[in-house]
Amino acid sequence: MKKAKLDNYLRTHRRHRGFSQPEVAFLLGSTSHAKVSRYECFRQIPTLETIFAYEVILGTPVRELFAGIQDRAERRALHRVRLLARRLERRTGDPVLMRKVEFLRAIAKGDAEELRYEPIP
Repeated sequence: MKKAKLDNYLRTHRRHRGFSQPEVAFLLGSTSHAKVSRYECFRQIPTLETIFAYEVILGTPVRELFAGIQDRAERRALHRVRLLARRLERRTGDPVLMRKVEFLRAIAKGDAEELRYEPIP
């Protein structure tokens, strides 16, 4: 069985780099380390700008820093991709819809990098 991931690994990577919470707060442009603590204890999700700053500061990709959130978002998105593909498949004959379905199926299989969705003008 797949092991559940934590929402984020900010504390792990901060400690690995040897930074204190006040030091990371300074690097993030915050005057208090309380926000860093709230992020690390899953009580608050940082802004997108702060997330990218963490990536730079800790030298770790965002998808690793926020592995649990990323994993959950991916599962939900893929579920919705499959649902939309099934809904669109029911409507046949429209070449635009068929291209969308093909693209959605590729996403669901993990082959989306090979396909590019280009709407028909």
